[in-house]
Amino acid sequence: MPNPAEKYQDIRDAVRDLCAEFPDEYFREVDARRGYPAEFVDALTRAGWLAALIPQEYGGSGLGLTEASIIMEEINRAGGNSGACHGQMYNMGTLLRHGSEAQKKQWLPRIASGELRLQSMGVTEPTTGTDTTRIKTVAVKKDGRYVVNGQKVWISRVQHSDLMILLARTTPLDQVRRKSEGMSIFLVDLREAVGKGLTVRPIPNMVNHETNELFFENLEIPEENLIGEEGRGFGYILDGLNAERTLIAAECIGDGHWFVDRVTKYANERIVFGRPIGQNQGVQFPIARAYVNVEAASLMRFDACARFDAHEPCGAQANMAKMLAADASWEAANACLQFHGGFGFACEYDVERKFRETRLYQVAPISTNLILSYIAQHVLGLPRSF
Repeated sequence: MPNPAEKYQDIRDAVRDLCAEFPDEYFREVDARRGYPAEFVDALTRAGWLAALIPQEYGGSGLGLTEASIIMEEINRAGGNSGACHGQMYNMGTLLRHGSEAQKKQWLPRIASGELRLQSMGVTEPTTGTDTTRIKTVAVKKDGRYVVNGQKVWISRVQHSDLMILLARTTPLDQVRRKSEGMSIFLVDLREAVGKGLTVRPIPNMVNHETNELFFENLEIPEENLIGEEGRGFGYILDGLNAERTLIAAECIGDGHWFVDRVTKYANERIVFGRPIGQNQGVQFPIARAYVNVEAASLMRFDACARFDAHEPCGAQANMAKMLAADASWEAANACLQFHGGFGFACEYDVERKFRETRLYQVAPISTNLILSYIAQHVLGLPRSF
């Protein structure tokens, strides 16, 4: 059976060629000034890569999550950070799978062309974290509009997005049969919302990832911006979260390969005690083990992608892919930093930057412990632990 990683070479080559125009120095400079790689994201948009999942009839490429994962992997393998733009990939699925035909015609062509960016998704709240069914942001229908009040946190790329997917409760928790009911999805036009009911407060952080706290105070959203049916938003958002976790797995796989490639080259060239340090098994074995685990995680990623593209249940596979890939990239990061020694901490080698970036995925978008709880309950049939 051929390794799926060996397919799609045309996509890999094209993304690598584009990334070659943005070398390590570019991302190093962006990181140093705590900036956003706008030129890089613009180049990806012009090349059509961020419209990969949009059907051709709306101006996109009509590709699947498998191909999208290759794009994200190659960006990170080239030394970039897909976190600046990956939201457009997985947020797209919510609109594609659950939006009306009128909504798709209104928004998708302009997203595909780059006129608009759909980079942001507002789900997490300060007091609920990953207990999504207990969100407190509410949307009350009034005179053909929804009025939103509440708060969100860790909402990424709001400052570099035109549109945002928002999850809010439309029926109070004490009035629904199941706690997963009564939530709805909206498409928020950030150009109209900011300063008119929506306040954005940036959160400086370790990995120079543009993320924010949001405050909603009587923000009005047109009724036609409701995606799908009112009250069914939790199910809709799960689709997007499975895509998110699978794509982030792909990014971690790209990171893992970057670390393995860098440390292998360095271990071959670094001479200590008259021999390359890579000749020592104490150096070889951690690098080799990291490579093995990155390759294994990649296969789980392709399994999750195939199931998602076939519209089959893929929650377990998406979660396992994310956990395995995040663990593998972190293992590779530690080996890379360790064997670079002091140079691993020097900004000019880029190891410390990538080290910080890949560490995020032990925590976000879902922690390892919650993935294990999910597998224990939903796959193994063990009692719910919380």
